[in-house]
Amino acid sequence: MAKQVDTTYGNALFELAVEENMLDSLYEEVNELVLILKDNEELIRLLNHPQIEKSEKKNLIERIFGKRVSDEITGLMIMVVEKGHITSIIDIFNYFIKQVKRAKNIGVASVTSAIELSEAQKASVEKRLLETTHYTSMEIDYKVDKSLIGGLVIRIEDRVVDSSIKTKLAGMSKALANA
Repeated sequence: MAKQVDTTYGNALFELAVEENMLDSLYEEVNELVLILKDNEELIRLLNHPQIEKSEKKNLIERIFGKRVSDEITGLMIMVVEKGHITSIIDIFNYFIKQVKRAKNIGVASVTSAIELSEAQKASVEKRLLETTHYTSMEIDYKVDKSLIGGLVIRIEDRVVDSSIKTKLAGMSKALANA
């Protein structure tokens, strides 16, 4: 059920953004809202509280967000409250963000290395990823995991490229055990 809620509302917001030529502005707003809502989980709990009337919840959204975000986002949040799905609002916004990135051909990668990569190494990784994928730009989250010993683990969506020494050693150990 939750998956249907985020895709339904997320697609509706995406289609509206495209129709109204607001993709970039709504994308920025939604990114900011996700951060705000994650930092203020009590707001979601308040908007989901069963003893608070929906009209009060809608007024609260208007007071908090009405002058700060677009009417489209405020309207979506009010609609989600009316339908009783406010706990899914972050998932809805994340789905919208994913759709915008797909439309703009932006790849999202996670790169894990044994040591902190220099700026030159990061640039090299990004260049290589752009050359080997269909994306026109990349958002890369770099992490350090000393247990890798060396090499990289790169994740893009459901694909993983693991060239870490840790994995190679585990493979050799398994091969030796089977010999």
